[in-house]
Amino acid sequence: MIAQTLAALLLDRAQDDRPGLMFEGAVWSWREHVARCRAAAAWLSGRGRGLHVGVLGENVPELLFLLGGAALGGHVLVALNPTRPVDELIRDARATDVDLLLWDVPFAGLARPVAEALGLESLPLSTVSSLGEGEGRAAEPGPGDLVMLIFTSGTSGRPRAVRITQRKLALPGLSLAALLTPEDVVYCSMPLFHSGALMAAYAPAVASGAALAVRRRFSASGLLPDVRRHGCTYLHYVGKALSYVLATPERPDDADNPLRIAFGNEGSAVATRRFGERFGCRVIDAFGSTETAISFTPDPGGPPGSLGRLGAGVEILDPLTGRPCPPARIEGGRLLNPDEAVGELVNTSGPGLFEGYYNDPDADAERVRDGAFWSGDLAYADPAGHVFFAGRGTERLRVDGENLAVAPVEAALREFGGVVEAAVYPVPDAAAGDQVMAALILDGPFDAGAFTTFLAGRTDLGPKSLPRYIRICSELPLTPSHKVIKRILAKEAWRTGDPVWWRSPAGLRPLTGADVKAIEDEFVEHGRHHLLES
Repeated sequence: MIAQTLAALLLDRAQDDRPGLMFEGAVWSWREHVARCRAAAAWLSGRGRGLHVGVLGENVPELLFLLGGAALGGHVLVALNPTRPVDELIRDARATDVDLLLWDVPFAGLARPVAEALGLESLPLSTVSSLGEGEGRAAEPGPGDLVMLIFTSGTSGRPRAVRITQRKLALPGLSLAALLTPEDVVYCSMPLFHSGALMAAYAPAVASGAALAVRRRFSASGLLPDVRRHGCTYLHYVGKALSYVLATPERPDDADNPLRIAFGNEGSAVATRRFGERFGCRVIDAFGSTETAISFTPDPGGPPGSLGRLGAGVEILDPLTGRPCPPARIEGGRLLNPDEAVGELVNTSGPGLFEGYYNDPDADAERVRDGAFWSGDLAYADPAGHVFFAGRGTERLRVDGENLAVAPVEAALREFGGVVEAAVYPVPDAAAGDQVMAALILDGPFDAGAFTTFLAGRTDLGPKSLPRYIRICSELPLTPSHKVIKRILAKEAWRTGDPVWWRSPAGLRPLTGADVKAIEDEFVEHGRHHLLES
């Protein structure tokens, strides 16, 4: 019988003396790794049953020992995102019933106000390092037992905590383990407080017995030296990571490395092709989300940019009528019928591995309706069934691999002096994902300096929430019920007669015709110019 729990996968490694974890010059065998996890389990169990342990940390071994301890000891690791503002972290910790807060040194300043606001005991992550090895373990966990909570942004304007069960980590790990052998080395530099790194790097390493080389934080210039130093044969990426690496100076020996596979999602078609050619590896760009209700198998023979083919039970439906969208008509890479072809990705056969949000039945009901999972992700398919991602709707954005909700940004912008109304929406990024654009109605002239100072003082806006483009409007397009029609704003983007300002490398300044040409030339370079034409 195939093991369907993370605990079982870890215990399968308990007698394995091969390298299991590599970090900044230190190496733990799988046997030592599991012993550390058992010690963490015993320590947590000594403090209570079924603890919810909030963690603010970078990619450090202690975080993985805690995750293993939670899996073996019946506890729940709450992955708090350290890029979020303090007030939102407090809401996140409260919503997930955090009992204990552990923090890495760079985030001591974030942890303190969170712990004080909620009356939590707060300890450094280094506490886990001092535990040594142990034998702690609870009763045999079941596949549906909760082991982790990971936040993602939703259309309601606040992040939702996705329930990560033992099965939800084990099954993707077992699936991707088919690409690996115990002699492989997996490179993990994407943040471990996100599902991608856990499901596509950590879990496959545990399942296959391959070693896991962890980097504290992603570095474009450090990737190739790391791959060579550790002998990495597989790496995981998200979004524009490949583009950042490709922006580093090219050398004639770049392909002289052990890398075989780069696996991830949301890489542009141009970036995935160039990365494979430059570094001599196979790039597999897949579709995924924290909910893991819909997946595609990439088709190497499919058209560039395709996620794969529509599988059994997965359809593209009109969110208003619930009817299937007709196939896309594509000429020269341009989508000719976006209004009818673009719809929402829906798993009509059920929720897949999605096991709900934590204590949020309204959010569950939004996603699962009449037994089908509605992803909120937009897509279209060609007549052969090849699927193309079309965005995440006007109420959600994805910037540098982070899902963002627009409501908190809009609420903050409305507090800037002179703002009558604000609308926030996604516009495409040249390389991958989205950029944030805001349309403002003002009762006077726009003061760029004052606006910049205002944004710098907002503790409720993370760095990725700051608008890249600001459009100054006299009016917004509205429905009869006075709701802003954001699809019109998103389609127009910066191609408008209204004044547009942008955060350039030199600071906030008016967008010129030359700027527009340079920006749109980047879309052509990355093979994403079709996003400006639909």
